[in-house]
Amino acid sequence: MIIWLNGTHGAGKTTTSVFLQQMLPHSRVLDAEKVGEVLMDIKPGLPATDNFQHWDPWRALVVETARRVLDYTGGTLVMPMTVLVERYWREISGGLAEHGIPIQHFVLHTDQETLRDRIENDKVLGPSTFRFAYVEPYAEAASTWLHDAAKVIDNTHITANQAARQIADSVLGH
Repeated sequence: MIIWLNGTHGAGKTTTSVFLQQMLPHSRVLDAEKVGEVLMDIKPGLPATDNFQHWDPWRALVVETARRVLDYTGGTLVMPMTVLVERYWREISGGLAEHGIPIQHFVLHTDQETLRDRIENDKVLGPSTFRFAYVEPYAEAASTWLHDAAKVIDNTHITANQAARQIADSVLGH
């Protein structure tokens, strides 16, 4: 099974995935961003884009990587990755479904004021123009399709550990 943690950049997906992996037996974290990093390292580079998700190979390779890892290890993959383009989500989730891989899709949602504060005051990354650039596209996706396509976990007033517990309880049927 795959547990996909979606939400905008800075919503806490990576931190939550670490806690979630510890709560779920036989689970691993697979960050699909690493697939994008591999594609970004191709020399000479692929066609210019502001986001590697726009490259067709990224979406297919995410599906294939997840499938191969699950075939090799079994268990559960926790995948923290922002996907705000509905067509891209349908391509990834459909590709996984074609391989018979069940997906539980969660969105970590933080109200905009709190999100902007978290991005501005991030002690590890510092303020990030990249993260700020996705606040509005996330709001658009959330209002048009994303929140309907996933279980929403509002983490505005809870810790990443508490969000992970909610997700684990949902997945484990508690």
